[in-house]
Amino acid sequence: MTDLLFFDTDCLSAFLWVHNESLLPRLYPGKVVIPKPVYIELSKPGVPQLRDRIKILIELQLVSLQDIIVGSEEYATYYELTEAPKGGHKIIGKGEAAAISLAKKYDGIVASNNLADIADYISEYHLKHTTTSDILIDAYNRLIITEFEANAIWAKMLSKRRKLGAATFTEYLKLKQS
Repeated sequence: MTDLLFFDTDCLSAFLWVHNESLLPRLYPGKVVIPKPVYIELSKPGVPQLRDRIKILIELQLVSLQDIIVGSEEYATYYELTEAPKGGHKIIGKGEAAAISLAKKYDGIVASNNLADIADYISEYHLKHTTTSDILIDAYNRLIITEFEANAIWAKMLSKRRKLGAATFTEYLKLKQS
């Protein structure tokens, strides 16, 4: 995989909540991008531990932080998605909008679990997309984690109320392989 991955808040936080964020740069070295609006969402005072772990990844240059500059092409898309959607679309969250606008600009991959809000934009802009579940499958297929480890991570994510598409990693893997 050579494309940059632009993470929204939910997808990134799934790994942060269970202390497995280091899996992302191991899987995609130099390709993990955190949009600035996502960083801001994860910097809320109620969850400083999430922001602190992101700061470490940024300081170690394992992930990059990408701003959206006012007046840029990506800002126009971001503004449209968060403030003034066209064609009957609904307003979406800042994290999802940031990931979409940057992936559109840089021909990258949107990493998001929020398919209900972003599916139309993914299709309209012809973007590539991945989810937390897909990332875990990728880690498993590339032998970075075992099935046992994937199931343990999956269970922790479910306990943090992440929606993953199946009760276990093994069950999800079977669904994807059929």
